[in-house]
Amino acid sequence: MADVLRVVVSGAAGQIAYSLLYSIAKGDVFGKDQPMDLVLLDIEPMLPILDGVIMELQDCSLPLVNSLIPSADANDAFKGADVAILVGAMPRKPGMERADLLKANAKIFEVQGKAMDQHAKKTIKVLVVGNPANTNCLLAQSSAPSIPKENFTCLTRLDQNRAQAQIAHRLGVPTNKVSNVTIWGNHSTTQYPDAVHASVDINGVKTPVFDAVKDDAWLTGDFITTVQKRGAAVLAARQLSSAMSAAKAICDHMRDWWFGTEEGKWVSMGVYSDGKHYGIPEGHIYSFPVKIENKMWTVVEGLEINDFSRNKMDVSAKELLEEKETAMSFLSSQ
Repeated sequence: MADVLRVVVSGAAGQIAYSLLYSIAKGDVFGKDQPMDLVLLDIEPMLPILDGVIMELQDCSLPLVNSLIPSADANDAFKGADVAILVGAMPRKPGMERADLLKANAKIFEVQGKAMDQHAKKTIKVLVVGNPANTNCLLAQSSAPSIPKENFTCLTRLDQNRAQAQIAHRLGVPTNKVSNVTIWGNHSTTQYPDAVHASVDINGVKTPVFDAVKDDAWLTGDFITTVQKRGAAVLAARQLSSAMSAAKAICDHMRDWWFGTEEGKWVSMGVYSDGKHYGIPEGHIYSFPVKIENKMWTVVEGLEINDFSRNKMDVSAKELLEEKETAMSFLSSQ
């Protein structure tokens, strides 16, 4: 058996975590022979609910779970942590301005970033899920200067999965036949689901998605807006947010980060922009196509960007800059 992995999940009493924890605990993410300590972090009023979650995990009788640790203290939770999946965030409430949301989340992710900086392993891998995910990720990263910037990522895999599913449904093929759809930018309605470089396997023949679909207007129109607004559509239909699909995407993201991507394929992750890729300015957490090997991601190079794509990518970068400028002003260290 491998050394015990310490995995912290924040917002652990919430509905996304409820869909997520079983998959992590039974080995779907870090491997079937990887024992773990699961640290369940949430705010003090949620601890009684966490007790119920822990009882259920115990009752699942999962052999990989070494211990289950509830916590409302970030400093305790992140001690020696190998992995952090930050699901918990302040949701936007009726009447709340965008700046109010950013301010509330700045406090949360600054505290967690500082706790990781002081107490987590410097090799910790951090995935931010709570929205606004890109900017929250930047806030946490900025508050943890001793941890490499590339160790902080945010979730855009849900958007990628949504995009692949839309194309697969359109073509009547399983979703695993569609590959290399890219999500550029912010996990918001400015994100750009890009099928220009995507392909589909039809009877063993790899075909560009645009050639297979034969409907450019759909791929540059309704396809994009459907993916951009899918979360709102699920919320309207279900009266609850998309917890099951978010949990699946978290598992996909972390498993690929842990074990790597397949040869010839890439995935979308919100990662730190160093200013050297596709004209995106330095200092944002921006979703790029990445390949992963030995737990290290690298941005896929050399993709041709047409004028349509360039415009979409720049719009999302502009939004991220505006979010960053507002959110960073709320950090206590600024």
